[in-house]
Amino acid sequence: MKHLIIIRHAKSSWDFPLEDKKRPLIDSGIQAISKVGISAREFVSEEFIVWSSTATRATETAKIFCREANLEVTEIQFKEELYTFDENQLEKSIKSCDDSIQKLILFGHNEAITNFVNKFGDKNIFNVPTAGLTYLQFETNSWKNIANGKIFKYIFPKEI
Repeated sequence: MKHLIIIRHAKSSWDFPLEDKKRPLIDSGIQAISKVGISAREFVSEEFIVWSSTATRATETAKIFCREANLEVTEIQFKEELYTFDENQLEKSIKSCDDSIQKLILFGHNEAITNFVNKFGDKNIFNVPTAGLTYLQFETNSWKNIANGKIFKYIFPKEI
């Protein structure tokens, strides 16, 4: 069985004249992902490998989540290909995961995340919000063969 926790970056700022990739989190985003990380303590463990987009808002989200969920921040793997808004590219990245890895946490961007969750999950989610977490499980031994996943749990900040 493969386990995938997919998390959309927390709310970021448009207030600075920065390129999209360098936008930082805002205070409400930091608070939201902190709450999600604390809530996730009950089901995350050191068995999870953590991948993040290289965008500032995603890397900051990943670091805060890992600190709050008691995971090693130094173990986060930053991947350029996760800076995508396209679910096909996101799917390709996930399917490239080594099969020796059973549990993966991924930090990325919308619309790729919402579209991926709706393609592979068993429930329709209109929009995965910023700092939203969706935990999918797949009955397969290979990431290349993921399909028809089950949404085991989701945590959206406004529901905490």
